[in-house]
Amino acid sequence: MKVLTVGGGGREHAAVEALYRSGAEIYAVMKNANPGILKRSVKHLLCNEKDVEKVCAFAKENGVELAFVGPEAPLEVGIVDALEKEGIKCAAPTKAAARIETSKTFMRELVEKHNIEGNLGFAHFDNAKDAEAYLKTIDHEIVVKPVGLTGGKGVKVQGEHLHSFEETMEYINEIFDQNIGGAGVILEERAIGEEFTQMVFVDGKHIVPLPLVQDHKRAYEGDVGPNTGGMGSYTDGNHLLPFITQSEREEAIAILQSIVDAMAEEGCPYHGTMYGQFMLTVRGPKIIEINARFGDPEAMNVLPILKTGFTDICWKMATGTLDDSVEFSNDATVCKYVVPRGYGVKSESGHEISVDEEAIAKCGATVFYANVDMVDGKLVTGTSRSIGVVGIAPALEEAEQNCEKALEHVKCDAIAVRHDIGTRQLVQRRVDHMKELRA
Repeated sequence: MKVLTVGGGGREHAAVEALYRSGAEIYAVMKNANPGILKRSVKHLLCNEKDVEKVCAFAKENGVELAFVGPEAPLEVGIVDALEKEGIKCAAPTKAAARIETSKTFMRELVEKHNIEGNLGFAHFDNAKDAEAYLKTIDHEIVVKPVGLTGGKGVKVQGEHLHSFEETMEYINEIFDQNIGGAGVILEERAIGEEFTQMVFVDGKHIVPLPLVQDHKRAYEGDVGPNTGGMGSYTDGNHLLPFITQSEREEAIAILQSIVDAMAEEGCPYHGTMYGQFMLTVRGPKIIEINARFGDPEAMNVLPILKTGFTDICWKMATGTLDDSVEFSNDATVCKYVVPRGYGVKSESGHEISVDEEAIAKCGATVFYANVDMVDGKLVTGTSRSIGVVGIAPALEEAEQNCEKALEHVKCDAIAVRHDIGTRQLVQRRVDHMKELRA
């Protein structure tokens, strides 16, 4: 089957590998020359991924039958709507359905309107003055978020990033002054607990859950430093996480099913992968955000252990024919992102980076290229995350060790890695934290 893929990051490389493995003929559109995607593509187009006209023309001239869209930005401009007008099936949401991510207000109000479990207190403002007045009336900590898209980097939490009323207002003013996210600010009740990711495949009505993943947003080891798009993540061999029970996971899955039901009822049925980011609290899972795509890096954890053909799953998501026959191997995975030095504050880009894929494979790991580019025959770093290295093994500890061994085969003089992701010590801290809260 001829499949169009849109996006040139690590998440998209992981999806392309899964599509290729299941027999797809890949036609790739991306803004950067991702070498992993180039290697698997029959043909590619380098262009702005939001250029709907160019993307549709490329899809039509190559006779593609199915499209997979990785990033959120092309979804926001209605790339799926345009492709579907051309008769191309899409394993991704329409512009209206993608609002579950592109408007945090839409998501919160949908959950509230349909009385779905897991919502948090929230208030949305289109000016700083009203936000300030509201802040003076509440006595609990909040999370400040731009309403629109910010590439996973716009969230600031009172008590972690914001330590006073003045700092909170400074950030709210910055959002309005710089038009960050482009749609105002949403102030949400702060939830205390452990974050986890539950992703699901969706065909408009039915959902199929993927293994649980835990992402690590903070830039530096020990969970400190600025928020990032995600420094790495892990899954466990039983598809749970060490601090979460099966019944708590089922609560999160039920929330996502309720959201899918609500969207169908609202006339914007959802097709594609949906990403639920939750906080496990003493009152059960609470919704942090819902994204209209795979998580990045989480896609790199789950797609390498997917046993069912991904091309077939995408076709079923697009055509409303998804069933429960989706299988994953019982392996643990640990993904650690190699990022440019300064990432999270001010990235140094344009440094040459080398990757020994063969040596990495011998370590029981795999590699996914992300924000890198081919310039004059050399692979160079961009300003965002460069390379995802994923260790795979039956046990979490072994997967983490495989990842560490593999990282030795990525060479660059201006990179950083969070080496603590997936380690016994850090995972145990998560377990102890939940035990403390429950006590």
